[in-house]
Amino acid sequence: MPRTVWSGAISFGLVTVPIHVVNAREDHSIHFHQVHLEDMGRVRSRKICEIEGREVAQSEIGKGYQWGKDTIIPVLDEELREIPLPTAKAIEIEAFVPLDSIDPIQIGDGYYLQPDGKVAAKPYTLLRKALERSSKVAVAKYAWSGRERLGLLRVRDDVIVLHAMRWSDEIRDPSELRPEEIELTDAEITQAEQLIERLTRDDLEGEEFTDRYTEAVEQLIEAKREHREPPTAEEPEEAPGQIVDLMAALKESVAKARKSRGDDATVHDMPKKKAASKRTASTAGTAGKKGAAKKTATASTAKKRPAEKTAKKTAARKPRRSA
Repeated sequence: MPRTVWSGAISFGLVTVPIHVVNAREDHSIHFHQVHLEDMGRVRSRKICEIEGREVAQSEIGKGYQWGKDTIIPVLDEELREIPLPTAKAIEIEAFVPLDSIDPIQIGDGYYLQPDGKVAAKPYTLLRKALERSSKVAVAKYAWSGRERLGLLRVRDDVIVLHAMRWSDEIRDPSELRPEEIELTDAEITQAEQLIERLTRDDLEGEEFTDRYTEAVEQLIEAKREHREPPTAEEPEEAPGQIVDLMAALKESVAKARKSRGDDATVHDMPKKKAASKRTASTAGTAGKKGAAKKTATASTAKKRPAEKTAKKTAARKPRRSA
């Protein structure tokens, strides 16, 4: 069983659900120690008191806030736990919203919420089923590790999941990063759409979605342990020549994607080149459907997309940090 990260309750309206919080993610990465290269001795981080000049034990270490240049105010863990904040001991649900109204950039680490005993099973199941039927997620506030946080509750395989979230004022404005407006032809946009269709799939299962770096590090460690030569990277195939033309690059990418899936793949058939079929807003979700749309219609559709995206972003009202 995974270790409990926090114990408390979910609170929505007058309903309280006692829960345990456990991490929903596992770390499979390989960790290294710092060592002295000359003799392979471990190099550790020692905690030294600056005044006494000696190493101190963890039991002697507490929290202190720097106030001015020479003043440190001690703050005890017990004092932090007793702060009069409702979210210090409960995950307080503030609202229910559609999932697509939340910008994914706000969503962080996930935790499973486990009901605390038989008494919690009924209200836990009630909240889970209500979330499923409403097709919404809950936005909540909770206080961990010395600060109040924003969270999102959703259902995964009959278990309620809590995702840590960033406050809206913690998300940087990306407007200064946008490039200048670039003119694109309808043909270039169509080729890019074809590449998207060729690379579209229903899941993320497969060898291409495995952690090859960790596997390579494991092979390196095993080879060195057995005093063998570690595996070397294969020489990349020589490219036929650098492609500087965007249209040529798109066409070659579509051809490679088609080849990797097989010429007989029919999952996402694309319109033939001569047909010059374009997908309008009403048919954007139908792959392989032929049309006789004119280039002007396609250009109009392409111009609408940024406006639609902006409208959707405006409609996505994010919770604001409380005072």
